[in-house]
Amino acid sequence: MKQWLKSIRESKGYTQESLANKIGIAKTTYSSYEQGHRQPSIVNAKKLGDILDVPWTIFFDSEVLKSYELKSKEVMK
Repeated sequence: MKQWLKSIRESKGYTQESLANKIGIAKTTYSSYEQGHRQPSIVNAKKLGDILDVPWTIFFDSEVLKSYELKSKEVMK
């Protein structure tokens, strides 16, 4: 997620702390989303999507693609 999440958050005028408070999580948890160390839960992804005006599925797009690629490789073996 890293840079795009930070850019969207800043463009909407939120700090990490204010956005974390708005969705009901710790600032350190939110920070780990931006750093790419954690993925938000579906519930939190939906909250973030609503607040930041982005589709909530954007938080999982790369994970879905990776999962699909792994399954495709397994099938081809």
